[in-house]
Amino acid sequence: FLIKMPDISLIESQNGIRAKRIIQTYLKSSKSSSTRVRKTYENGIVTYTHTVKRRISAMSSFENERKISSDEYDKLLLLSDPLRDPISKTRYAIPYDSHIFEVDIYDFWNDRAILEVELLNEKENFVIPSYIDVIKEVTEDYRYKNSNLAYNHIFEVIK
Repeated sequence: FLIKMPDISLIESQNGIRAKRIIQTYLKSSKSSSTRVRKTYENGIVTYTHTVKRRISAMSSFENERKISSDEYDKLLLLSDPLRDPISKTRYAIPYDSHIFEVDIYDFWNDRAILEVELLNEKENFVIPSYIDVIKEVTEDYRYKNSNLAYNHIFEVIK
């Protein structure tokens, strides 16, 4: 979901909240998949991951994700896609009504963010927290996928 920029202090006050800082870099890959590396900071700990993602549908994908060392991360950065900028964001994982909602606050937007919820299946019902103001559903709008937002932030002006 595309959402209005939430009240960060309200989000941070929720029970069980987790916050992490993510730098996500897309690597050169085939058209049938996207490949990325992430450097994540959470509670003073830095972790590195390598992910290959293949879309199954607009709502689901298959991800092969593995932890990597900082040396491997640095080597993989040499394969970064020159058409895409790294994406820097803060992700808040919010437990709410038996689901985990993830709010991504991107450095290049100051008026909106992305909300995602992981479901067991595409038909599962869920309730969005009342303090989240949804602008629109963007699940099937590929412009809002991180892999596309990384294209030199060309979607900064999309409303």
